[in-house]
Order: sequence, then C-alpha cells, then structure tokens
Amino acid sequence: MGYYTIVSGTSASALAIVGLYMLLNNTGEQFNVGQLLEETSPYAWALAGMGLCIGLSVVGAAWGIFITGSALLGAAVKTPRIQSRNLISIIFCEVVAIYGIIMAIVYSSKLNYVPADALYSPSNLFTGYAIFWGGLTVGICNLLCGLAVGVTGSSAALADAQDPQLFVKVLVVEIFGSVLGLFGLIVGLLTTGKAADFK
Repeated sequence: MGYYTIVSGTSASALAIVGLYMLLNNTGEQFNVGQLLEETSPYAWALAGMGLCIGLSVVGAAWGIFITGSALLGAAVKTPRIQSRNLISIIFCEVVAIYGIIMAIVYSSKLNYVPADALYSPSNLFTGYAIFWGGLTVGICNLLCGLAVGVTGSSAALADAQDPQLFVKVLVVEIFGSVLGLFGLIVGLLTTGKAADFK
C-alpha cells in the first residue's frame, strides 16, 4: 500500500470513530460547521489565507529550485557550459514565491482595525472568507507551478547537456508551466475583487 492510501485510510477511520462516538453519546449537535464559520474571527480567516498564500508559494519555489538545482549541478559536472544558461530555470522557480508575496501584500491592504462589536458584520465575514480562499487558491497554484517548473527545468538542464539545440525547445515548455502561477494570481485577485476592506 502507498503512503497516501495509509494516511487517507487512517484519517477516514479516525473521523468515523469520532463521529460514531458523538452520535451514540447524544453529542452529535456539537459538530456544527456553520457555528464554526460564524464564530471564528474574520481576521483569523484572512490571516490564515495570507499565511497559506505565502507559505505554499515559498514551498513550491523551494521544491522547484531543489529539483532543478540538483539536476543542473549533476549535469554540470560533465558539461560545465550549461551552468550559466540554465540559471533561468532557477529564476522561474523564484518568481513563484514572489507571486505569493505580492498577493499577500495585496490581501493585507484590506485589513483595517475594526472594533470587536462590529467585527462580525456580513461584509467583514465575506472579506475574511474571500481572502482565505483566495490565498489558498494562490498558494496551491504556486505550489504546483513550482513543481512543474522544477521538473521541466531539470529536464532542460539534462537535455542541454546532451544536445544544446534542445534547450530552447524545453524552455518553451517551462515557460508554459510557469504561467500556471500567474493564473493562480489572477484567480486570487478575482476571488477578492468584490470584497470590501474591513470596516
């Protein structure tokens, strides 16, 4: 069995056990998703979204740099000429992290001080949820974009070491892979486009 099968099976089993325990002890009404959404601070949702935006983007960039850099250094042992030209793959990976930082800065502009009695207004709840889901979308898109750019960057380095004419062809594929992060950034902007500032 694979790792993900074990993790998902264990998680599902734990949830089923807890759910049955709550159901059979007449405490099932304590599991209330709506209450969680209404009673959690909109600031908490917004800050969690911003954290996921930066965190997942940086992890994607680091993972892509790791994949590309290790292949580049390994291939450069036999073919040192590929070092300078293939650094563009590292730059493409780093741009993924910059997308996450830019979006977190855009989201942070919506955070203003709100008194505690006015915090749970429908507008503030909508803004908190929008920033959370926008940040999660940007973070996941950038995580997957970093992986895509890392794999194609390592392929570009290995292909360039074998045949210099293949570098540009693989680089075009890498550019298309890096556009995925830009798509995530656009969707993140659209998600929070109608959200007003906290007030």
